[in-house]
Amino acid sequence: MKRIITIILAVLTMATMNSQTLTERQKGLAACACLMAQGDLARLDPAVRKALDNGVTINELKEAFSQLYAYTGFPRSLNALGVLNKVLEHKQANWQEGKPWTRPALWDDAEKALKQGTEVQTKLSGKPFDYTFCPQDDYYLKAHLFGDIFAGDQLTAADREIVTVAALSGLDGVDPQLAAHKQGAVNMGNSQQTVDELCEWLNKEGYTLRPTWPKGEPNSAYAQYFTGNSYLAPMDGVANVTFEPRCRNNWHIHHKAVQVLICVSGRGWYQEWGKEAVEMTPGTVIAIPAEVKHWHGAAKDSWFQHLTYHKDAQEGASNEWLEPVTDEIYNKLK
Repeated sequence: MKRIITIILAVLTMATMNSQTLTERQKGLAACACLMAQGDLARLDPAVRKALDNGVTINELKEAFSQLYAYTGFPRSLNALGVLNKVLEHKQANWQEGKPWTRPALWDDAEKALKQGTEVQTKLSGKPFDYTFCPQDDYYLKAHLFGDIFAGDQLTAADREIVTVAALSGLDGVDPQLAAHKQGAVNMGNSQQTVDELCEWLNKEGYTLRPTWPKGEPNSAYAQYFTGNSYLAPMDGVANVTFEPRCRNNWHIHHKAVQVLICVSGRGWYQEWGKEAVEMTPGTVIAIPAEVKHWHGAAKDSWFQHLTYHKDAQEGASNEWLEPVTDEIYNKLK
């Protein structure tokens, strides 16, 4: 009997470990924070709408964008708030205002802000942290960031670290701070599994995309063969094609030539007629045989860039454009 109970408990533990802990609300906050940090206002607009649809309140987003000025600077904070303000010009009935904003009493007591901020920073770091090399920054961190800013009551301390980890994940050159805040996120009340899921989800969904390849100009010459907007950057012997989220080209066939696709950033799909779609992420290489009907394009929530060129071209090689990829087919992809 004892052995049976042990087995049952082990199975339940494994099931719990394998279950997802990241909520849709947390995903909404994280996506907005990551895109805000990059200054990617085009992608931030739909991310804000989705976050509001999934239970993030208006005042929570205001608080998140305000907090992140300490990590990304005032220009990006103000730009993100500008996107939110514009989105609210067409406010939906299901979007929640959230808890009314109140001015923290801590703002009127600098000594108390320093004391409370020091306590918050110690909890987040797991031990006392004194940056004696630069007393100015030490004071700003304790009194302002972890004192004044953390005194707001729109977000919990756990929420604030979700937002911070997501923002730092979208930036280059901040690996030490990202590592520290991943641990800080656990210290402030998130599970390690949630933090791991957060970072994996941001990468998988393309929110951490920081393109280094040229985007090019609008692909107007071929726009009739695409659903959504694409951009073309001709390069020496190859072309870089950039797809906005949900953009894909029509079904098509390359006659008497092999097309090669190399994903360089973002996340997308490749599908041959009658077969399952194949996910493309940076480093994915696909050689498309001649005479095979297929399409390729971006994932729903990610930009997508691939290099493309033709090889083994025979005399009379050509491209035949066919019907668009329907929403019914595309929306089944996850």
